Amino acid sequence: MIKYTRHTLDNGLTVICNTDTSTPFVSVNILYKVGAKNEDPKRTGFAHLFEHLMFGGSKHIPNYDYHVQKAGGDNNAFTNNDYTNYYITIPASNIETALWLESDRMMALDFSQKSLDVQRNVVIEEFKQRYFNNPYGDLWLKLRPLAYKVHPYQWPTIGKNIDHIAGATLEEVKDFFHRFYAPDNAILSISGNITDEKALELVKKWFGDIAPANYTRQAVPVEPRQTEERRLVSEHNKVPADAIYKVYHMGDRRSDNFYACDIISDILSNGQSSRLYINLIKNGKLFSEIDAYITGDMDPGLFVFSGKLSEGVAIEKAEAAIQSEINHFIEDPITERELQKVINKTDARISYSEINYQNKSANLAFFDYLGDIELINSESKRYQVPLDTLKQTAKELFSIDNCSTLWYLKEK
Repeated sequence: MIKYTRHTLDNGLTVICNTDTSTPFVSVNILYKVGAKNEDPKRTGFAHLFEHLMFGGSKHIPNYDYHVQKAGGDNNAFTNNDYTNYYITIPASNIETALWLESDRMMALDFSQKSLDVQRNVVIEEFKQRYFNNPYGDLWLKLRPLAYKVHPYQWPTIGKNIDHIAGATLEEVKDFFHRFYAPDNAILSISGNITDEKALELVKKWFGDIAPANYTRQAVPVEPRQTEERRLVSEHNKVPADAIYKVYHMGDRRSDNFYACDIISDILSNGQSSRLYINLIKNGKLFSEIDAYITGDMDPGLFVFSGKLSEGVAIEKAEAAIQSEINHFIEDPITERELQKVINKTDARISYSEINYQNKSANLAFFDYLGDIELINSESKRYQVPLDTLKQTAKELFSIDNCSTLWYLKEK
């Protein structure tokens, strides 16, 4: 059981505190409620660009990393389609250094043209290296727009194309910052060797006078129900093997459907005793790699099959084998042993996440963003899904009309 306190400052900043005396450190985590889905379709990649810009210096702190390291801390960040997350782990005695650093860049980020030029070039180079120069690197540039036609999940976090970032102006960047990087669009969570009362006092000291944005968020377009199968064939000379990807629309992260789909994906592919591994890799020799997983998005996401084919296997045969496993899942009984194995692994994963103070600070912010912070203590109950519900979920989920398939082939 994780104990916490939750407060909202006058400027709208949500503050969550958890005391953990088992460590001499604290983790300061700030989740900004902005991701790739909040971008202008004609200017994508801004959320990810800002992950870089936030380390480019602020009004009183030209070198962010220098002060983190000098105080004995570590920091990192990540961006996805739903939100952007920053954290610092630091000795508890130096927590004010972390709060000073985070508050200064929330209040007064450096918007120099030089900083923009430097970070824009970094992102463009990352785009080239990750998406164009890696085998299968542009997978989601192809698969997302195949699966999504309206919702902004149709582009990856890094953006639709390089031109959107290359053409970004200083004024556009400032506008994005002032809309989304504000206390009333953020959740600050602290876990570690500090009392809740002291943590809240220091947060008020460093963040209490930052003005809110009072920005009215635009509604995200709702993806209409897919009513027909979609297919795409792509060839590339840099891939070492043919690959197949099949995606199905599923429920959002808050829904009961999410938990059912998560269990289904684990029964199919979690570990070397899973169905896909035994039948398609070990016995069938059809794939060198095969996986089933869910994206876990805030809005309705995707259930994904991804597989790299063994040498000489026809793509048609490989896809038929995946479909056969789907049919078996729907038609044949799920054993209590299969289900209990998955539940036990899930319980272990959740329990482990409660031990580390850094995980706790991140999870507290995330579950608060979901709208139910108490899930941090009760989520394991959501995985108690009846067998007949799993069957019905699979039957509805794996409809051919709900499927988008990408064949990613070696160029002949």
